[in-house]
Amino acid sequence: MIGLDGAPLRADAPKPGGKIRIGMAHGQTADSLDPGTYENGFMTCVGFCFNNYLTEVAPDGALVPELAESWEASEDASSWTFKLVKANFHNGNPVTAKDVLASMNHHRGEDSQSAAKPILAPVKEITAVGDDAVRFDLESGNADFPFILSDYHLPIMPANDDGTMDWKAGIGAGPMELKNFEPGVRAEFARFDGYWKGNVNLEGVELLAIVDPVARTNALMTGSVDVIDRVDLKTVALMKRNPNLVIASNAGTQHYTFPMRCNTAPFDDNNVRMALKYGIKREEMLEKILQGYGSVGNDVPIGPNQRFFNKDLPQRDFDPDKSKYYLKQSGLDSVDVTLQTSEAAFAGATDAAQLFSASAAEGGVNITVKREPNDGYWSNVWNKDPFCACYWGGRPVEDQMFSTAYETGVPWNDTAWSNARFDELLVLARAELNDDLRREMYYEMQEILHNDGGVIVPMFASYVTARSKSVGVPELTASNWSLDGYRFAERWWMA
Repeated sequence: MIGLDGAPLRADAPKPGGKIRIGMAHGQTADSLDPGTYENGFMTCVGFCFNNYLTEVAPDGALVPELAESWEASEDASSWTFKLVKANFHNGNPVTAKDVLASMNHHRGEDSQSAAKPILAPVKEITAVGDDAVRFDLESGNADFPFILSDYHLPIMPANDDGTMDWKAGIGAGPMELKNFEPGVRAEFARFDGYWKGNVNLEGVELLAIVDPVARTNALMTGSVDVIDRVDLKTVALMKRNPNLVIASNAGTQHYTFPMRCNTAPFDDNNVRMALKYGIKREEMLEKILQGYGSVGNDVPIGPNQRFFNKDLPQRDFDPDKSKYYLKQSGLDSVDVTLQTSEAAFAGATDAAQLFSASAAEGGVNITVKREPNDGYWSNVWNKDPFCACYWGGRPVEDQMFSTAYETGVPWNDTAWSNARFDELLVLARAELNDDLRREMYYEMQEILHNDGGVIVPMFASYVTARSKSVGVPELTASNWSLDGYRFAERWWMA
């Protein structure tokens, strides 16, 4: 973690005790404890507070064991066996292979609507190997499979007697016990003293859904909360003047998008999609919306810090003449579209949409910006309406990002995009163990998405948080998600 001056933030010695209150820019009344439905940062954070996963992304980005103390693969990486640690759920029952099977199969049923269903689709069979090991047999090799099991939709929860996963009780094996859950309002936790990793420092956690950026900022400034995520970057200068606050920035895989649904006119015509892609001033948006806390995007969800990022892909820049050219290819002189947005999508999303509208008009693309209510945005607008604003936390490996959001027919393909060559390469790259050959495939996939896909990725956004100086953090914090990879409950303390 770095401060605004670029210097490392020093960490005080961890101290036990205290409750941390966090104001989050996410949450809606439709939220559920079913991990297959987690679709915003509030619920992702809830999951990490009271659950554990088979694997974990460490602060340095490496994959490390969690409930799986070790794993080994067959020679072709088509079979993986995970050995479990000795751990207990909050109800005192041990974590066993039966619980792992129930937790994974929850996302694999034919009628499952889980967002994790596509990333587990290549799993042919899951078998208990005694009580303390589980084997996953895949359709083909997958060199990144252990990374997949760190996905926030895949916590290990207790099995019911019938072999299904018991998610309704809110019982996990994580650092905190869930004590109260009010969808779209708050979640409260108390330290789990039987935590298998050892006691954590915090006595409790309270998460508050404060989607409005002004209210969230005021909550921190007045001491109603100790930490906020998604800092309103227009207020950074003001917050810096408060000697009791620390502003921190982590660059990661988070990116902001404008998905266009390719099964709906006029976005079913790639020429129209290209016209919109050339109608956005990315540098302006980076400067005015992110205040420089990020980097420009190139209409792919893979960032420069990822292993198979296509560095050879030409950067797409604002070009109204090209917008007009592509519209003419569609037989149009201009096109009218409505862009639905909300601060729930990302801080500054409405302002970003207005900037987009102003620049796109120069190329004949007329965008009407429609602001939607924050509550219900993810269930009523995103992944349903033709053109909207969205944010993605990104994923640690390319296969996971592509399988979650760009493979044909998967539930979270919010562009409804389908490309046979892309799907073919997705399967081939997953099974390829030679990194040079995998790189070629992932490069081609990014090129296909860049030129044919329905997603506009104008910028990658750093995770910017603000906290009271009463909150202690380690010197190295994770950047795979905000708030130390949402692992603050077991890594932070009250100083």
